[in-house]
Amino acid sequence: MHDLLLWNNATVTTCHSKTSTLAEEVGKADILVVAAGRAEMVKGEWIKPGAIVIDCGINHVPDSTKASGKRVVGDVAYSSAKEKASFITPVPGGVGPMTVAMLMQSTVESAQRFLEKFQPGKWTIQYNQLTLKMPVPSDIEISQSCIPKPIDQVAKEVGLFPDEVELYGQTKAKIQLSVLKRLQNQPDGKYVVVTGITPTPLGEGKSTTTVGLVQALGAHLRQNVFACVRQPSQGPTFGIKGGAAGGGYCQVVPMEEFNLHLTGDIHAITAANNLVAAAIDARIFHELTQSDQALYNRLVPSVNGVRKFSDIQIRRLQKLGINKTDPMALTKEEVNAFVRLDIDPGTITWQRVLDTNDRFLRKITIGQSVTEKGFTRTAQFDITVSSEIMAVLALADGLDDMKKRFGRMVVASSKKGIPVTADDLGVTGALAVLMKDAVKPNLMQTLEGTPVFVHAGPFANIAHGNSSVLADKIALKLVGKDGFVVTEAGFGADIGMEKFFNIKCRYSGLRPHVVVLVATVRALKMHGGGPAVTAGVPLPKEYTEENLQLVAKGCSNLTKQIQNARMFGVPVVVAVNAFKTDTKAELALVVQHAKEAGAFDAVECTHWAEGGKGALALARAVQRASQAPSNFKFLYNVELPVVDKIRLIAQQVYGARDIELLPEAQEKVALYTKQGFGNLPICMAKTHLSLSHDPEQKGAPTGFVLPIRDIRASVGAGFLYPLVGTVCGVCGVRKKTSFAFQESLSVKCLKLGEPLSFTVGVLTVQCIRCLKRGFLRGKREAAIDHLTFG
Repeated sequence: MHDLLLWNNATVTTCHSKTSTLAEEVGKADILVVAAGRAEMVKGEWIKPGAIVIDCGINHVPDSTKASGKRVVGDVAYSSAKEKASFITPVPGGVGPMTVAMLMQSTVESAQRFLEKFQPGKWTIQYNQLTLKMPVPSDIEISQSCIPKPIDQVAKEVGLFPDEVELYGQTKAKIQLSVLKRLQNQPDGKYVVVTGITPTPLGEGKSTTTVGLVQALGAHLRQNVFACVRQPSQGPTFGIKGGAAGGGYCQVVPMEEFNLHLTGDIHAITAANNLVAAAIDARIFHELTQSDQALYNRLVPSVNGVRKFSDIQIRRLQKLGINKTDPMALTKEEVNAFVRLDIDPGTITWQRVLDTNDRFLRKITIGQSVTEKGFTRTAQFDITVSSEIMAVLALADGLDDMKKRFGRMVVASSKKGIPVTADDLGVTGALAVLMKDAVKPNLMQTLEGTPVFVHAGPFANIAHGNSSVLADKIALKLVGKDGFVVTEAGFGADIGMEKFFNIKCRYSGLRPHVVVLVATVRALKMHGGGPAVTAGVPLPKEYTEENLQLVAKGCSNLTKQIQNARMFGVPVVVAVNAFKTDTKAELALVVQHAKEAGAFDAVECTHWAEGGKGALALARAVQRASQAPSNFKFLYNVELPVVDKIRLIAQQVYGARDIELLPEAQEKVALYTKQGFGNLPICMAKTHLSLSHDPEQKGAPTGFVLPIRDIRASVGAGFLYPLVGTVCGVCGVRKKTSFAFQESLSVKCLKLGEPLSFTVGVLTVQCIRCLKRGFLRGKREAAIDHLTFG
């Protein structure tokens, strides 16, 4: 009180019980604060008339009228002091209530200051200054030269509370889903998706453009902005493709953390997926080797003499039409139906996974131990990110929704053709426990210090190829109504963007404002008829020298992809990702063509070499486009028949004349429709190297018939995925081609060891690659060597 009064310009005198002129000093006070610890030491006659008296003393004096024999008094003689003071705190009941009132007032003031400082939509961020070098160093050199901000600082800068952040070291963190509830009334920001034209095998820089755009919007234009990207698989990271952190001066950092384990989400998916696989084979084994009653005793064991169904078992009983809750009340027939899934091994679609490219596990035989009693079957390992659990993670709206989707995952069919789900296996709860942390988005940052959510990484062919719905939803709330969330869709616009719109946006309920379409001169030259582009092989001179004719011809692909984006009613901004071998004339030609083709705007970008500064024109174009009308719409109604939905995608997005369903695909259409899955969205599994099913067809092919060889279901994730193209019986590649020969030719298939004789006419082989790789060799090898492939 001494200091507070002094700070508020009072003249403060401090006395104590030994002050010789105590009564005189007390008599001068306009405000008297007493805390001497002596009962009624200050007398009423000492007090200046009208003074304010605050008595902090608590003393006990004898009082025979009280049950305790004593009463509480202060340091001031209250009865006489109240006659002279204008205000006085009684004891008890004075300082206590006054303290409560002041604490309450301080709490309200503190809350007001807190809301002003942490109001959603108002970020105060410390951005990192880039030190650009020419020539541009390697990605790893740039990443390791950067000193990232502590991740808890990033979290605080974007308005996250400490209890919403789980730190995984200094550079990455998981975010609690509770932030969505806290910000539920906060308006969403602008939603931007980055996609691309049909790429070369080298990729055209969508991730780099995504990071460059957010660095430009954030560090240079001071907009609230979040990037939401997929987590890469370790398979491609250790393969030819490499990581997916971006490149040059547009990276998510640290790239080692980003590209490898991150926070263990992919490892959690591996564990969850393989738990399901183990449960499938264990269930088949036990059903083959045990009686109904023995199985029932294992599934519903007696604990302390009491049997009880679990919730998941109640759901299975209800699915079977058995409305009983007492385990002892089931008939023998009901016990049989309950315990026997009767899985047909030939229908198992669930494979084991690991996050490593290991070609020797593509086909394996399981069950060879003597303990498995002769039950063996052919199985395989897939890459972890192809697991349906990854797709579920990416599309789930929360932990409860994820758990429900897990339960709906179909892993096989019974011998009667009934779908067998993870819920039937009884593993749904276990999967949710294994994935309870993976469902939380991971927070990282870019080189320039803008925030990034890294969450989920489903494939873009057999899955939808987009980062998680949850990350996007949280980011849209954090940036506020004037901010931006930039996410990336895998592969070209015909695949990743189409699935972003028709699958991800359908399930999330989110509506995009802008499409950023990444194009490169290199890819357009390829589509214009340039030589093949191969990873690890130097580019032919057509790609390193100016060739406006090739670029102009290849712009047919750019035009088609712009049309594809506009088909959904969203403005398109074309980002021409410039390479050092591109000429000004080539870049200008692409910009001009994009605008003529209907793009809202088209700009040249140099962000790989300049960071956010090189994407400023793109950022400003995106800002303008976000203010333009966006009349987003889906391509199809999910209630349409399966074949009609596939045909709409093939004709409207790819440019096909029609589709052709091979017998196996026709059977699957009938099966899934019968099983009640016909109203799911469609997720086309197609080559990303062409708008058609044939990777050799570049540009914007039309008039082709799209072959559908099979259809599979990811019921938990919520889509059917048709497999596009035919398969070579020799090498497994999806391709079928015919060749004309000018003279007779005898060849022998080295793979199959069968001699094949042909006369003048047409040789139909399954695959170009079989010829190229030497599976077919003949007496006239020169004839093979001089075939014009494609």
